[in-house]
Amino acid sequence: MIAIFLRLGTDEGSILLEYEQGFLKILVVLTVFIICMYYFDLYASSTISNGREIFVRMVQALGTQSVILSMFYYLYPHLRLGRGIFLLGFSVVAIMLFLWRRLFLMMNLLPQFAERTLIFGDGPLATSVSRELTTRPELGLNVVGHILETNYENDSTVVVEGDDNRRKAFIAVQESLSYAVRTLRVNRIIITMGDRRGKMPVELLLSLKSRGIIIQDGPDVYEAVTGKVPVEALSLAWLLFSPGFRVSKFLLVYKRLASLIVSVVGLLLSLPLLPFVALAVKLSSPGPLLYRQKRAGCDGVVFDCYKVRTMRADAEADSGPTWASDDDPRITMVGRFLRKSRIDEIPQLWNVLKGDMSLVGPRPERPEFVELLSREIPHYHLRHTIRPGITGWAQVRYKYGSSVEDSREKLCYDLFYVKHISPGLDLLIVSHTIKTIVWGRGAK
Repeated sequence: MIAIFLRLGTDEGSILLEYEQGFLKILVVLTVFIICMYYFDLYASSTISNGREIFVRMVQALGTQSVILSMFYYLYPHLRLGRGIFLLGFSVVAIMLFLWRRLFLMMNLLPQFAERTLIFGDGPLATSVSRELTTRPELGLNVVGHILETNYENDSTVVVEGDDNRRKAFIAVQESLSYAVRTLRVNRIIITMGDRRGKMPVELLLSLKSRGIIIQDGPDVYEAVTGKVPVEALSLAWLLFSPGFRVSKFLLVYKRLASLIVSVVGLLLSLPLLPFVALAVKLSSPGPLLYRQKRAGCDGVVFDCYKVRTMRADAEADSGPTWASDDDPRITMVGRFLRKSRIDEIPQLWNVLKGDMSLVGPRPERPEFVELLSREIPHYHLRHTIRPGITGWAQVRYKYGSSVEDSREKLCYDLFYVKHISPGLDLLIVSHTIKTIVWGRGAK
């Protein structure tokens, strides 16, 4: 709009906006630009605090936007902005956006512009929450203090009912918390206590809340910041009383209908591609085109999962079931490309059509690995409470898993999805999946 008024003046600029689809033309530019920024990770926490990285990605996004808009204007010339307006607007946007990003980062780095946050408790979650808040200045939360439960006298007897030492420790908790809030000018308290029974000064916290101080639960903060449930909070009590982990009948019907529609459309669109894929696979190595593998589905029911074969036909003849690794020699050259482009996953649309899988959900694991991981990782079976998916929250947020520790980390993302399952989260996962495929990330 600035470019329109600078180029045409007030009168002609108003005519363009009101009678010549000016707002629609601006909306087209805006949509393309935001999509380009999203695909170049300009909204990702990993790049938002790196000035040099922001500048490079901004230039890439601006260049890509220009190419896309040029092709769009060729197809729809009536939505084209004038050449002078476009070049002037392009320059104004580039300068203003870069300056705004710098200003935003500078303001977030200044402690006086951030909410003064106190972490209360020394449970295993406290360190994780503190680390996440400290390394993400864009959140606007400045950790100014941390009250440790172990600082109190005779802390080992705090949970003993009726003990005098427990009462002394409880008073110490209240005095320490009140003093910290007053001297550090705290306006947000995050509770990260492990076993809270008999320890938490509830009345004091309610009093502080009534005075405008925000009181938050540590696991909730950790989920909101990281997009996964905290490993430290995976207890039966937390899983039982935590909100979420409930899939309504409406949601099940929606997921099934959406999966059916997408699988049918996907199979029809991929038909012209399959002959070329079949020829490439056959020429690269002897063996069948499709690879059938046992996977654990909803409620642990085992089904046959179909994929385009990307490894040698005898890949596991000697080793047995093993995870794929970096530069795995069993993967063929054609198979490596198929994995990077995710073309090898197309046959799984047939599994979706049959009802073994959904479009979005935790990735199905092999029964041999499920047995191992269920022994090593508590509550691993909870990821099987819904249908597995071709793509999932763990797939777009974490690297390819090839160990028990990777599986433990991915379980945290899978449980986050099971807890917060919704059409909006599915849509977000699909958009992340498209970006992952475009940049060829996360495959082995």
